[in-house]
Amino acid sequence: MILFFLALGITANAQTVVKDGKAYEVKGKAIFHEGVDVTADLLSDEKNYIFKTHKDFVKETKKVEKEKKNLEKEAKKAEKEKKKAEKELKRKKKAVDNLNKKTRKLDQNQDKYNKLKARGDLSPNDDAKWIKKLNGLKNDVEKARRKV
Repeated sequence: MILFFLALGITANAQTVVKDGKAYEVKGKAIFHEGVDVTADLLSDEKNYIFKTHKDFVKETKKVEKEKKNLEKEAKKAEKEKKKAEKELKRKKKAVDNLNKKTRKLDQNQDKYNKLKARGDLSPNDDAKWIKKLNGLKNDVEKARRKV
């Protein structure tokens, strides 16, 4: 990344502009042709054309860099949203699994209570304990439903 910006900085400071088949290199306010400063030798129209072309290229390069940064920013934002959605999906799945588990536990205990009561194996104290336990399980199921 650092090398990219370093290369961009170097190329922005010294750009090659082609005019009439000749390659001119622009460095600051000077124009070079094959390593020789030809700024004074060129006509003002040629200088203006070369400087304008160089300026347009630098503007376009900056514009492309800005667009690239915006795209990277949007990609990062999209990745963050994706992770957030995955996390929410995982949370919902966990809540549904928890609800299923609590419902299954309530059903099993309800069946066990009904069998014991049908056989007459419950004392009044045991019956009260089972009812209290079943009410607690029903509350757990309701809480789990609200989370889903």
